[in-house]
Amino acid sequence: MSALPLAARILDRDPRAIARAISLIEDESPGAAELVGSLFAKTGRAYLIGVTGPPGAGKSTLVDRLTAELRKSGKTVGVIAVDPTSPYTGGAILGDRVRMQSHAEDEGVFIRSMATRGHLGGLARTTAEAAIVLDAAGFDVVIIETVGVGQDEVDIVRTADVSIVTLVPGTGDEVQALKAGIMEIADIFVVNKADREGADRTAASIETMLSLEMWPEDEWRPPVVRTVATTGTGLADLVAAIDRFKSQSAGEQGVRRRARAEWRLREMLERRFMQHVDGVVLGAGEFARLLDRIAAREIDPYTATESVMARALGGTPAVASPLDHVGIAVRDAKTIATIFQSLLGLETGEPEVVGQHRLRLVEAGGPTLELVEALSAEAPVGKFLEKRGDALHHLCFRVADIDRAIADLRAQGIRFIDESARPGAHGSRIAFIHPSSAGGLLIELKEAATHGAGA
Repeated sequence: MSALPLAARILDRDPRAIARAISLIEDESPGAAELVGSLFAKTGRAYLIGVTGPPGAGKSTLVDRLTAELRKSGKTVGVIAVDPTSPYTGGAILGDRVRMQSHAEDEGVFIRSMATRGHLGGLARTTAEAAIVLDAAGFDVVIIETVGVGQDEVDIVRTADVSIVTLVPGTGDEVQALKAGIMEIADIFVVNKADREGADRTAASIETMLSLEMWPEDEWRPPVVRTVATTGTGLADLVAAIDRFKSQSAGEQGVRRRARAEWRLREMLERRFMQHVDGVVLGAGEFARLLDRIAAREIDPYTATESVMARALGGTPAVASPLDHVGIAVRDAKTIATIFQSLLGLETGEPEVVGQHRLRLVEAGGPTLELVEALSAEAPVGKFLEKRGDALHHLCFRVADIDRAIADLRAQGIRFIDESARPGAHGSRIAFIHPSSAGGLLIELKEAATHGAGA
């Protein structure tokens, strides 16, 4: 089914099309993003009510009664109930069939359960997109009920226009309400099951915490509404509080929705970037190997991150770098340089001592030749000459950022002779790759804008 016909049916509030669309979005199926994009311009009219709180607070019953109260005033209502994930089906443990049966025949109500699928924060990862579908379908109000996992359900404040925190007396919830996070996300507090003993104490505890903060006269101060959802007591007061908040915060609603859009965009960019890293930047099994190397303390997480970022943003600089020079180990650099000059007319530079070696550069019309002469038999090139005589010693490649190149290659398991970049000739910075990682060749990396290098 193509996106446009399905979108047209959603705009007509076809319940089967709405259900199909939410399933596509929840499964992150191909075409889901296109569908949301085609609907987005038709949204922005629904008022999103978030209902959160700890397990056992009666959120589902409260949402059921709140839906009924809103229907009395003629408002159409869409409900998204986020539930734990079934370990067997991967779907919501509680389903639509066991929720709010009294609304089953009401065409002005649409109810959908969504599974968290491991997503933290109280909501499913695609809850916001499901709300877009209900908004586009023309529902006046969309109620989002969180899974009820405790104090970390902060996603609701980034999703809803008004956030309702539901507490229940007699289970220590008044203490939970005082902890960081709960107070900050509530626009309205509901003490549900208010016919129980301890309801007054719970409400008083919340009021006490609210009184500790200075509230400007023109700023909304969260009210504490008492309800008994099983009987409907206090639901009219809750709807009245929602209406007051909507009216008083009307001028700030654009700011709040912009902040919500910013959070959602950042969250989606992070998710898509990781999908790009897993599917394009890294090879099969490479992420797992990175984790193994971090666990084995072969590489730190910061270096691994820089390596992946470098590859994602522009490839691996060490691999893409041009040849800078060819290093040749010689016993007598001056004599060899003279031969190059007399036979081929190549210009030679003045010798430069770097560490235990004397270097002489020969300009060859492109990459230079670097003649490397040992100052002692114990120098690395001295040992090389003893075994092989005058011969090709190494290849040097230029890199724009040697530290990033080292990090990138190390993350791929490449070994280095040098722990980090060190000074080379002409103010350059260099590092040598171990021959075991380069098929027996000795490869030098050099960070410099000019030709020439050091050993």
